[in-house]
Amino acid sequence: MSGLPGARTCPGPGEASDLKSPLGAKFREPLTETRFQQLFGDAEQEPELLAEPRWSRLWRRRASACSGPGAWRLLLARLPPLRWLPHYRWRAWLLGDAVAGLTVGIVHVPQGMAFALLTSVPPVFGLYTSFFPVLIYTLLGTGRHLSTGTFAVLSLMTGSAVERLVPEPLSGNLSGIEREQLDAQRLGMFALQLGVLATFLSEPVVKALTSGAALHVLVSQLPSLLGVPLPRQIGCFALFKTLAAVLTALPSSSPAELTISALSLALLVPVKELNVRFRDRLPTPIPGEIAMVLLASVLCFTSSLDTRYNVQIVGLLPGGFPQPLLPSLAELPRILADSLPMALVTFAVSASLASIYADKYSYTIDSNQELLAHGVSNLVSSLFSCFPNSATLATTSLLVDAGGNTQLAGLFSCMVVLSVLLWLGPLFYYLPKAVLACINISSMRQMFFQMRELPQLWRISRVDFAVWTVTWVAVVTLSVDLGLAVGVVFSMMTVVCRTQRVQCLALGLAEGTELYRPLRESHKLLQVPGLCILSYPAPLYFGTRGQFRRVLEWHLGLGEGSKEAPKTGGPPDAAAEPVRVVVLDCGGVTFADAAGAREVVQLASRCQDAGIHLLLAQCNASVLGTLTQAGLLDRVTPEQLFVSVQDAAAHALERLVRRRQRREWRLGGSGPRRGEV
Repeated sequence: MSGLPGARTCPGPGEASDLKSPLGAKFREPLTETRFQQLFGDAEQEPELLAEPRWSRLWRRRASACSGPGAWRLLLARLPPLRWLPHYRWRAWLLGDAVAGLTVGIVHVPQGMAFALLTSVPPVFGLYTSFFPVLIYTLLGTGRHLSTGTFAVLSLMTGSAVERLVPEPLSGNLSGIEREQLDAQRLGMFALQLGVLATFLSEPVVKALTSGAALHVLVSQLPSLLGVPLPRQIGCFALFKTLAAVLTALPSSSPAELTISALSLALLVPVKELNVRFRDRLPTPIPGEIAMVLLASVLCFTSSLDTRYNVQIVGLLPGGFPQPLLPSLAELPRILADSLPMALVTFAVSASLASIYADKYSYTIDSNQELLAHGVSNLVSSLFSCFPNSATLATTSLLVDAGGNTQLAGLFSCMVVLSVLLWLGPLFYYLPKAVLACINISSMRQMFFQMRELPQLWRISRVDFAVWTVTWVAVVTLSVDLGLAVGVVFSMMTVVCRTQRVQCLALGLAEGTELYRPLRESHKLLQVPGLCILSYPAPLYFGTRGQFRRVLEWHLGLGEGSKEAPKTGGPPDAAAEPVRVVVLDCGGVTFADAAGAREVVQLASRCQDAGIHLLLAQCNASVLGTLTQAGLLDRVTPEQLFVSVQDAAAHALERLVRRRQRREWRLGGSGPRRGEV
C-alpha cells in the first residue's frame, strides 16, 4: 500500500516513531470509505452512462439479445446439448451411457407402474411419467448424472391430494368413459408447479421428510400386500388410521396375495442388498424388479390366480401415447395449496442431487437452467397424463453405478419405456398389484437408512438434529404436507433464534501484528485505554435491535443497561479510562432493516451527547446504503466510516494521542513523549 497518496512507511533502523501504536511502527494513512472510493471507485464510468435510467439499460441489453449472436448465445444457454454434444467423446462414453440408460429404463418400467398406485391413477400413467419428463430433462437439464422420473414421496403427496380433491365413488362401479374422465381430471390438476421457495428446505428437513414419507409409503402399501381392499386414508394421522384399518381387516386378508408379497420381498430385498454391497464388482446392477415382474406375470398367467383366487392384476395397458389434454385453470385455486409443497420437494431434491454429483465429477450446474428444466418438464408432461416428477436418488445412483456419463443416457432409458408403451405392454397384463406394492416398499431402503446418520448429525450440530427430529415426527404423526410446513417453519425459527443469541465481542490487538481478536481468546491481547473495539457478528433487524442496544449501552456505559453484565466477551475494567472512542466492526452485519438502521442512528446521537467518538468499519454496500437513508450522515461525518477495523483503530489511536497532547498542554506539562499514547 506504499503507493497510496499520502501513505506513510514504517520507520527504518534507528528511526524513532513520532506516534507509537501498539505495533511500534507507522503505517499508511487510514482509509475512509470516501477516500477508498476516490482511489479505487468506478470513477472512469462515463457521466451519460451513469445518468441513463435503469430501464433503458435493461432495454438495451434485451435489444442486443435479439441480434444474431445474441440469439445464438440464448439458444446455447437454454439448450445445453448444443454445448456438450459437440464435445461428446463417442468412443469413451457411448457404451457407458447406453448400458446405464437401458438399465435405468428397465427399472423405470416396474417402478413407474408401482408409483402410479401411490398416486391413485392407473399404472400406465407411471410409464408416461417415466418417458416424457426424462426426454424433456435430457434436452434442457444440466445435470450429467441426474435421472428423473417417478419419485415415491411426490407420488404419495400427489395421491393424497388426488383422493381428497377427486375422490373415487365408494361403490367403485365406473364405466370406461367415466373412469377415463376421472383419471383425466385427477392428472390435469397438477399442470402448474411452483419452485421458487425450494431454497427454504434445508438438508435436515429434506432428509427427515423423505425418511418419514418412506414410513407412510410402507403403511399405505399394506392393504395391497395383504389383499385387503381398504379406502385410502388422508389428512392428519392417516398413518395411524391406516394401521388401525389394516389390523381390523387382517382376518379377511387374501392368502394368495400374502404369499405373492412374501415371495416378492424375499427376492427383492436380497437383490437390493447385493447391488449395494457388490456395486464395485458387478458390471451392472442386477435388475431384480424386472425379473420379479416377469416371474410374477408368468406365474399368475399359468396358475390363473386372478380368476381362481381373485388376485388383483394390472390389466390391459393402453398402447401408444395419450392424447394431449389441457388442464382446467378453474381448478387452480383448489390445488394451489397442494402444488406448493410438491414443487418445493421437487426442486429441493433435484437441485441437491444435481449439486452432489456435479461436485463429485467436477462440473458446474446452472441453477436457473435446472429450475427451467424441471418446471418445463412438469408443465409439458402434465399435458400427457403425467403426474409430478423429479430426480430420484435410487435411479440416479443406479445410473452412475452402471457407467452413465452424460444426459444421453436418458435417451436410452426413454427407448426402453417407449418399447413397453408401443409393443410390450400386453406382457404385463397378468402382473399382480401386490408385486408393485413390494417394489414400492423395497425402493424405500435408502430412505429408511438415512436414520443411521443421526448420531453423526448430533455430533456436528444439535440444532440440525432438532430440526430433523421435529420434521420427522411431524411428517409421521400429521401428514407429509403439514410435516413439511412444520419443518420449514421450525428450521427458519432456529435461524432467527440463533441471530438473537449472538454475542457482541470486544476486540484487542495481537502484539506485533495488525490482527484484532476477541479479548476472551487470550490474555495477551492489547487494549488501549479509552478505546473500545466491538464486533457485532449478526444481522441488525427488528428482532436483534433490542439486544444490540443493551450490549452497546453496557460496553459504553450508556443508560441503565450498563449496570448489568451480559456475557459479551468479558466486562470492561472499571478502573480503566472512560471510553472516548468506539470502533464498531460491522463486517458481520450482513443486512440491516429500517428498525436496525434507526438504532445505529440513535446510538450515534447518544455517543455524540456522551462525548464518545463513534467510528464504523467494514460496512457492506447494502448496510451502508440503509444507514445513509436512515439519516446516519446527519449524526456522523463520512470521515468516521472506514474500510477496515485496522484503519479505524489507527485513526482512533491518532485521535487519542491528540486528545492527550491537548490535555497535557492545558495542564502546562510537556506532553507525551515521542511515540507513546
